[in-house]
Amino acid sequence: MNIDNNSKCACESSEEEISEHNPKQYILLTISFLMLIIGILIDNFHTNTFSEYIRLGWYLLAYIPVALPVFREAIETIKEKDFFTEFTLMVMATLGAFAIGEYPEGVAVMLFYSIGEMFQDSAVDKAKKNIKALLDVRPDMANVFRNGSYQTVSPEEVGIGEIIQVKAGEKVPLDGIILASSASFNTSALTGESKPKTISAGEAVLAGMLNIDKVIEIKVSKKYQDSSLARILEMVQDATTRKAKTELLIRKFAKIYTPIVFLLALLITTVPYIIVDNYVFSEWLSRALVFLVISCPCALIVSIPLGYFGGIGAASKAGILFKGANYLDLMTKVNTVVMDKTGTLTKGVFKVQKVVSADEAKQNEFLSIVAAMEKFSNHPIAKAIVEYSDTTFNYTATDVEEIPGYGLKGKVNGSEILVGNTKLMQKFNITYDSSIDFVVETIVIGAIDGEYAGYITIADEVKDDAQIAISDMHSYGIKQIVLLSGDKTSITNNVASLLGIDSAYGDLLPEDKVSHIEKLKTDTNNVIAFVGDGINDTPSIALSDVGIAMGGMGSDAAIEVADVIIQTDQPSKIATSIKIAKATKQIVIQNIVLALSIKLIVLILGGFGLANMWEAVFADVGVSLLAILNAVRILKMKF
Repeated sequence: MNIDNNSKCACESSEEEISEHNPKQYILLTISFLMLIIGILIDNFHTNTFSEYIRLGWYLLAYIPVALPVFREAIETIKEKDFFTEFTLMVMATLGAFAIGEYPEGVAVMLFYSIGEMFQDSAVDKAKKNIKALLDVRPDMANVFRNGSYQTVSPEEVGIGEIIQVKAGEKVPLDGIILASSASFNTSALTGESKPKTISAGEAVLAGMLNIDKVIEIKVSKKYQDSSLARILEMVQDATTRKAKTELLIRKFAKIYTPIVFLLALLITTVPYIIVDNYVFSEWLSRALVFLVISCPCALIVSIPLGYFGGIGAASKAGILFKGANYLDLMTKVNTVVMDKTGTLTKGVFKVQKVVSADEAKQNEFLSIVAAMEKFSNHPIAKAIVEYSDTTFNYTATDVEEIPGYGLKGKVNGSEILVGNTKLMQKFNITYDSSIDFVVETIVIGAIDGEYAGYITIADEVKDDAQIAISDMHSYGIKQIVLLSGDKTSITNNVASLLGIDSAYGDLLPEDKVSHIEKLKTDTNNVIAFVGDGINDTPSIALSDVGIAMGGMGSDAAIEVADVIIQTDQPSKIATSIKIAKATKQIVIQNIVLALSIKLIVLILGGFGLANMWEAVFADVGVSLLAILNAVRILKMKF
């Protein structure tokens, strides 16, 4: 089994591209199978029905449809000066079977190999298509103003200085300068910060930011290929071609194994001529051909990669996409998980945590006044307050004016109202409770007629399954879980304490996260998985042994760089991915032991003439099918 880059065996072709099965392929396999069964029935019950020539013609018609692809591959590998492959081995063994009149056996070897290849391709297709579909979900269009109207074009076609339009809910496709007075953006995928960012006219907007406010216009400042997002995407490589170490080991083993098999078959045919009385060439040639058929490594070729891609398929059903079989292997060895906070363990959705009124008796009234003001804003924090507000007081705000970077100014029931941050209070010389400066959450402060009235705290919400995720990871052998975040240290520590995370560090820049991972990697016993969702996480994702990205709301850059993608954004799927990886590893080991042990037994029997061609077919094709069924079993498991 010597497989190179030009060889398109089952395991190779299915990894290089997403195969689309041709209906003709199924028809030809069916015809070949039916002809084989009919031929065997006639051979056994009506031995004198056909002449030997008609019988040969019948089996050749059954043989050709399934043998031609293998012949093509054998020719290609020989052109590449690689003679000792599974293809040439099967060609020689089956032609030899025909040469000594064992027609059904020759057809059976090729037929069942083709069926095994089809099973593998089918199992691989789903996982490959899911990965491709996920990676294609990214901003690929820009609305650019040309010739008096907006035209939809590819971001690569937009030049510096052109004006693009970005609607609410759309990602910014190119770096540029905002032309609107101000707008709010969800930057968590870029910066890791949970708080939406308000950007004013003349300030920079980066590709990948999500516009959550209103329709805006942006003057492009960089070409697509020069944007920060594009530079990160350039690092993307086709990880689906990465082999697991077990596959690579089998490949190296086969480079030695296959020539030895050919040599032994030759010796079985020729050496008895010297040492055995009454030497019959056809008898010893038959033994050699049986030996060749038995030795064909189809079971390993098909079942090992299928075992891994069965794991990939099972993971995709659970909303987890592995980009390569090697990451299934690595996931079984992970003992340290490092996690980002915002978007990974938290929802990135704001909820009101606490309402504090200067007059406790008027707390609900204060909340309603603030909500009346916030109804004029599309900011996520404003929406959180409105959603949380008490409808008992149905206030209406008038003359509402937005002060970019500060908050809102307006009137409610004739009173002048200020709602915003501490900078807004300072701007209007409002004296507020000094303890507010030490509150860790996001704060909205309110003032009525120039007097401090209270404040509302808003915070990101921890995901529902976050605590289960941490508990499950510990139970699956993860010795340490580390939380790294760009948010305040106090917030980071609170989340870590709530969830049972071993250690936590806040106020980190992307390079600080990298430094923490590099420090962990100085211990060679650590196998590290990093879980994140933003562009700021991509260096850490790339540096870790296994990079995991949240694929639902995560940035394109994180998805592209990651080795494993969690489509559902559920942290509990990290533990699920470990469970699937371990189950896959068990199945692969079972298949290796099954294939090698049965083959060894039948090889010995074949060498001494105690096994005929049908035993050889069982050892080759039968074991392959058993291994395939075992590998496919993982798709039926519940995780």
